[in-house]
Amino acid sequence: MKPAISTVRKISTGTPVDAARVAPVEVLHDVRSQTVEVGVARAGAVRQAEQWLQDNQVALESSNAHVERHGLPLTRYRSF
Repeated sequence: MKPAISTVRKISTGTPVDAARVAPVEVLHDVRSQTVEVGVARAGAVRQAEQWLQDNQVALESSNAHVERHGLPLTRYRSF
């Protein structure tokens, strides 16, 4: 299955890529630029998740404290 054609404008960064890291993927007939693109997208998603957790830390702690004090909502209706 071929990857969908991206409509995003791509630019060349001229960044060198370690051939040893890319070689296993090239065996699967992948393209280096796609491999790098996937890696950058994953790194961006990880960073976004970390930022979300940091931004919402107070709310998460408050919610957890509420559940510790009062229990889970609707627990009495659970049959398991």
